[in-house]
Amino acid sequence: MFNLNSNFIKKIKKTFFPFYRNSELKFVFKKLQQGFPDKPKVAMFVGGCVRKYLSNEEIDDIDIATSLTTDQIKEKFKDTKFNIIDSGLKHGTVTLVSDQLKLELTTLRKDVKTDGRHAEIEYTDDWQKDSERRDFTINAIYLDINGKIFDPQLGTADLRNHNVKFIGDPHKRIEEDYLRIIRFIRFSLEYESQVEQTTVEAIKLNLDGIIKISKERVLSELFKILRIKNFVKLNKNKNLKDIFLLIFPEFKNLERLSKLEAIMNKSNIDREILLAVLLIDETNNYEYFSHKYNVSNDLKENLKLINENFIDVQKNKKFFQKNLKKNIYFFGKKHLIALNILYFSNFKKVKLQDYLNVLNNINKIDMPKFSFDGNYLKEKGMKEGALIGKTLKLIEKEWLDNEFQISEKRVLKIIQAQKS
Repeated sequence: MFNLNSNFIKKIKKTFFPFYRNSELKFVFKKLQQGFPDKPKVAMFVGGCVRKYLSNEEIDDIDIATSLTTDQIKEKFKDTKFNIIDSGLKHGTVTLVSDQLKLELTTLRKDVKTDGRHAEIEYTDDWQKDSERRDFTINAIYLDINGKIFDPQLGTADLRNHNVKFIGDPHKRIEEDYLRIIRFIRFSLEYESQVEQTTVEAIKLNLDGIIKISKERVLSELFKILRIKNFVKLNKNKNLKDIFLLIFPEFKNLERLSKLEAIMNKSNIDREILLAVLLIDETNNYEYFSHKYNVSNDLKENLKLINENFIDVQKNKKFFQKNLKKNIYFFGKKHLIALNILYFSNFKKVKLQDYLNVLNNINKIDMPKFSFDGNYLKEKGMKEGALIGKTLKLIEKEWLDNEFQISEKRVLKIIQAQKS
């Protein structure tokens, strides 16, 4: 029987049902073009949606470049079903939202002056000038509503050949916005691109510029890198690894990534697990990272808890055998799975089968529910107050110590003992 692989199916779908044939998108482009009969194109798709369309990837956001100003865009859509959001007027961006779509429309522009963080821009109707101010050739491919490509920076060839290249002079592009260094790492990993030596030199000469960027922007870009499936292959690209470590020196445990490759298809390794793998060891690495980037309290607490339990795992070689059910009750399955991944990645002697056995044991445990609460105790005659909490803790402890079992008769005895 003929087996269609997923890429082939995506290619077929792209050929016969391309995203730009969506009726709402056709309406948007028709609306934008109205009143400009002399201009052949006042709007085209650009950036990620075009790149992903050409690579048969899932399209999750849609950017549209247009020669219209934000005021003109807002005027055109004020009486339509689209909600208009002033998402970035100072950057020439308006967001249109409907039940189906979220579209970012940005006026064509050219950079006049930059300081590595903010650009002074001028609006233009010149598509070539707009392409010249973008970061990489693969992000400067335009697509019109009929599916015709406009490729002034020859990005389609680079995309096909998995080349991530700065537009024009890498020094100049980086000096316009130093965050482009981190974006370069992200796209190079995503497309498994080889890095030209001239680009490496330009990046290294401009690394000091990273300190000019807000920690929020750096962290946001880092989180995008950690979402890339190919991130575990970072060690295979020495140039990228060196640059990555210069920006994020806290990640001293990159060698652990090689073991993660073996379990990528068997586990859901999310951002928090990756951070734990990269940061947690016998030092205060994770605390320094959390403070430096002012991460959320939830993330900070999760890393702290993983760190504390990782110390226990190292001390107690039977951590994943003894009291596994109790640990799942207290910390949750996701936390135990993260610990198992960290333990596997940290110790060379831990074999893949060892990891899989523990993972299977965690997943197959069906956690019982502690069915007693404050209302139950009040029904049995206990008055509201601190004693309820204390009594519940005693009942829960006995329930846990007795392999998650306790009779109602025994519970009533504990309640009576506490009341007297």
